[in-house]
Amino acid sequence: MAATQFATRPVRRLVSLDQAAGYAGVCIKTIRRRISAGDLTGYRLGPRLIRVDLTELDAMIRPIPSASSGDGGGGHA
Repeated sequence: MAATQFATRPVRRLVSLDQAAGYAGVCIKTIRRRISAGDLTGYRLGPRLIRVDLTELDAMIRPIPSASSGDGGGGHA
């Protein structure tokens, strides 16, 4: 029964703000801003230690449609 309990919980890949910033190719301030804005969840593990979930960071990434993607944008061929 304990195995099903773990199977239903999402896996968290918690990393430091520095690691998250490096992973996303942004500065630490950007990660802190996303946490402050509520776009990214910060997990406090002590009075100063903060972690973020890389899975949640991955979910924030959105592709930018290009003119060549067939969206009828009238771009160059």
